[in-house]
This record gives sequence, structure tokens and C-alpha cells, in this order.
Amino acid sequence: MQHMAQLSPGREQSQGAAVEVRGLGHIYAGRDGAVPALADIDLTVPAGRFVVIVGPSGCGKTSLLMMLAGLRTQTSGTILVDGRPIATPDPSRVGVVFQEASLYPWLTAVENVEFPLVLKNAPRDERRARAEAMLNLVGLSGFGGRYPHELSGGMKQRVSIARGLVQDPPVLLMDEPFAALDEQTRMTMGHELLRIWSQTSKTVVFITHSLTEAVYLADEVIVMSARPGRILDRVPIDLPRPRTYQMMATDVFGALRERVWHQIRDVP
Repeated sequence: MQHMAQLSPGREQSQGAAVEVRGLGHIYAGRDGAVPALADIDLTVPAGRFVVIVGPSGCGKTSLLMMLAGLRTQTSGTILVDGRPIATPDPSRVGVVFQEASLYPWLTAVENVEFPLVLKNAPRDERRARAEAMLNLVGLSGFGGRYPHELSGGMKQRVSIARGLVQDPPVLLMDEPFAALDEQTRMTMGHELLRIWSQTSKTVVFITHSLTEAVYLADEVIVMSARPGRILDRVPIDLPRPRTYQMMATDVFGALRERVWHQIRDVP
């Protein structure tokens, strides 16, 4: 925990924009010719904010996330992460957590977390200390020696989050990371993610199909249209933090969720 505090400033110190997208478009080749996936995306995410993206299936949410991660190249427009263009993966600037944990089964939890540091040839003692600090942050202290098959689904995702944080990137991208979990575990993981976010000052861009999850987690919900994906609305979530499960039963929470649902429901 202290190690992480040395890596990141407090959330109140976050300034500027962590992610800037201007005029973003993407066209891919389909069976019947060019298919526009995204069009005219303009998006600014201030540093330290938790932004959730929702929209109908096929609207380009994951494509947008992959471009922010440098894993896919846009057809047009610009992307700046931490003030600089990104065109290839850079785990020191952007951590990524996918829907599936994607852990190496032959590595222990701590070895999975420290693997990005192995690729950077970091000294063994340093990478082990950082990996253990991240496992402690995500609530897995004492589980570093376990292999993936010995961990539950929620624990595997905690390991994935720890791996995404181990290089201390200012931005963490998450593509439906809890979708495969049961509802109880999913709610617990969402609450835990907010705890981790509050302690690390990260800028989070999170994709989900769950509108309840979106409103519960976010500072702002971005609503996207059907393909080609465009931004229909930016919904500020003015619920106090820390969030509590009881908020989900309030009229304010219901009204925010309904605002998002109406726009997705009415998309042709």
C-alpha cells in the first residue's frame, strides 16, 4: 500500500486531461465492402475521473477502447493519452483489463502480475516487490503463490487488475471486466474497484452493458449510438462518494439509469 502511494499522487492533485480524442473515425473491411464502425468521436476524460461507456451491441465500444490502448489504429482523427499520441501498446501509460482474465496458467498469481516487468527487464527484487504490492492493493495478499486454476473468477480478475496497475499507468482501460461473474461477485468487484481507484488516482475508462453498474461506478456515463458509433449523451453522475449499495434504491439513481436506458432503447 505504501509502495503504491509513492507511485501515484493523491486524487485531489490530478489535473488536465488524461485522454483526448478528436474527430475519431474507424472503418473496417467487411464482406460487402467498407463498414463504418465509429464516426466523429470527440471525447475528453479529465485525469483521475471514472468514465463508463455504454451503448448497444456492435456500436464500437470495444473498438474505441482498443484504439485508446494502442492495440488498433483509427482510420481518422487523433488520440492523446497523457498528452502524447498513442499508436502502439504502452503499459507504462495505459493498463488494460479484458473481460477474460487471460492469465498464464503456468505462472503463479504474483508471476502473472510481474510479467510486464519481466518484459522490461526490471530487476527481480524490484518487480517482485511491485507485484506483491499490487496483489495487496487488490486484496490478494497471501495468494501470490496460487496458480490460476486455484483461484475463483473474481480472484482471477483481481490478478488481472493488479497486472494492469503494476507499471503504474495513469490510465486504466477496462472492457466488461466483470461480465462473466455472477451477480453477487460482480457487485462486490465493482465496490472493490472503486476502493482501488480511490487509492491510486487512476483515470478509468470502463465498458459495460449493465446500466446499474455504469451509474454505480461512474463520474460520467458516455452513451453511444448504434453503428457507426457516435456519442449521443454525456450523463454526469452526481451521486456522492463513497458509493453505497443503498444508493441503487434511490429515486435519483433510478432517474439516472432511466435517462441512459431511454437513449439506448430508442436507438434504431
